[in-house]
Amino acid sequence: MALDGAFLRVIRNELSAVLIGARVDKIYQPSKDEVIISLRTKTQGGFRLLLSANANNARVQFTKQSTENPKVPPMFCMLLRKHLGSAKLIAVRQQEMDRILYLDFETINELGDLVIVTIVIEIMGRHSNIIMVGAENRIIDSIKRVSEDVSSVRPILPGMRYELPPGQNKKDLTQYDEVELLHQFSLIPNEDISKAIMQCWQGISPILAREIALAVTGGLPLTKKQLIKVHEERLAEQLKRLQQILSEDSVGNLTLYLAAEQNHKPKEFTVIPIKQYGDYLEITEYSDTGSLLDAFYGQRDKMERMRQRSNDLLKLVINRMERVTKKIALWEEELLNSANREILRQYGDLLNSYLWKMEKGMSKVTLENFYEDGKEITIPLDVRLTPVQNAQKYYTEYRKAATAEQKITELMQDAKMEEKYLDSIWDLIVRCESEVELNEIRQELIEQGFLKRSTKDKIKMEKIQPPMKFITSDGFTVYCGRNNKQNDKLTLKDARNYDMWLHTQKFPGSHVVIVADGKTIPDSSIEQAAIIAAYYSRGRESSQVPVDYTLIRNVKKPRGAKPGMVIFVDYKTAYVTPDENLVESLRVKQ
Repeated sequence: MALDGAFLRVIRNELSAVLIGARVDKIYQPSKDEVIISLRTKTQGGFRLLLSANANNARVQFTKQSTENPKVPPMFCMLLRKHLGSAKLIAVRQQEMDRILYLDFETINELGDLVIVTIVIEIMGRHSNIIMVGAENRIIDSIKRVSEDVSSVRPILPGMRYELPPGQNKKDLTQYDEVELLHQFSLIPNEDISKAIMQCWQGISPILAREIALAVTGGLPLTKKQLIKVHEERLAEQLKRLQQILSEDSVGNLTLYLAAEQNHKPKEFTVIPIKQYGDYLEITEYSDTGSLLDAFYGQRDKMERMRQRSNDLLKLVINRMERVTKKIALWEEELLNSANREILRQYGDLLNSYLWKMEKGMSKVTLENFYEDGKEITIPLDVRLTPVQNAQKYYTEYRKAATAEQKITELMQDAKMEEKYLDSIWDLIVRCESEVELNEIRQELIEQGFLKRSTKDKIKMEKIQPPMKFITSDGFTVYCGRNNKQNDKLTLKDARNYDMWLHTQKFPGSHVVIVADGKTIPDSSIEQAAIIAAYYSRGRESSQVPVDYTLIRNVKKPRGAKPGMVIFVDYKTAYVTPDENLVESLRVKQ
């Protein structure tokens, strides 16, 4: 779900309580549509404020998650540093209950004058934006420029006056008493109670509207016309309660709610208890907005940042896979054609046996086929050739077909190995967690000849990261490779013969090794290592993922095989469901 105006009001209250008077310390732009501002207060230390204009994750929040920043800051980041260096935050404002937040900074301009620079965060789905506004309400710049070609109604370009987006004619429920709120609700024509609530007041998301409607009707399928006085009293009570939650006095005393699916995947969040899902979803309580939003958006943000940075590699892999797939399809067709080559040899044999029945200039001949119990067969002939030459022609075509089949079979084997390798590269790219891992994959593609090294954009290789390390509940050390080259080194060089090797069956994933250290590895450790292998594979979002396991001595690398490609024998298979919480609890921070 998207962050609504009610939740943004709670965030505004938190920011106002903590950050007023704070100084800007550092500014980063980890991705094309998000900014992190580090602010330092006199009494409470430093805070990291995340501003995101991502279409799916737009928000403002305190964050404790670390982010990897680009080596060269983008232009918008440089402009923010220029205008907000050491600026003081003097106000945090919200546009009524709309999803628009203003951060007012007091700073000194180039002429030495004291000026106000405002950062406007607009949370509006794909139209979300971060806009820097200066004197006379003029736009200095924005993280997403909107030209007149894109929007003739509301372009956003440097030098233009900042204007609010078109309103929706909804009320700010924090500005009215319960009598006026009930009157406003009575004027809404919609029969569905939750939809009427959303149409009446600003900042109410579907989940919040449904929870209010549930509290009003007690779960009965009532329409708006069926509400009686007791329902109106309940509605007034719910709205009054919501007003208290959204007031500045509630800061530090709030409980916020996040609903997650059974696989711990976050689904929705809001400012009041979530009861509409019953026991189907797991509800977690939080005391501050930053922790909740980190839990809800954190993994998605990390994946989005890496998607942006890995876009060029993904395009390369897609293009190469399409080419390989087309080649394989063409060769399979040629193999089908060459499968009939025995007929060509038989034609040659038959023509040689019945030369006396033919003469030059014939276009075809009907002969007794001794390969099929004397049945007659008609064989096409080239009118320009003699009977002997026609027979030799079929023998030549037979030899060509046989040679082609052998060559095409070899080419198809190589192509299928390349297809499997590219598939593994795709899986590794989408699972990358850092720029360092991405650069290691880029270097591997260069070494394998899939990518040319650019003289303009040299890859600066940082210190190579070690494999991921885990400790099972039984105390056994488990290693998991980050890329194909590391998989090879872990499996073929670092591991010993009686260590345990694990890999997902039939689809790409990391190599996982349990260090035996001369001990017998218990089933519980094998199961936990299998969960790690399943989590770091394409089966991460699946259940009952098959994971093969065997001793290292049973794993070999074929001659000429691509990085990460091995064969193994004498194995068993475990079926496990990936569990992120378990994996993180076993992981050793490096």
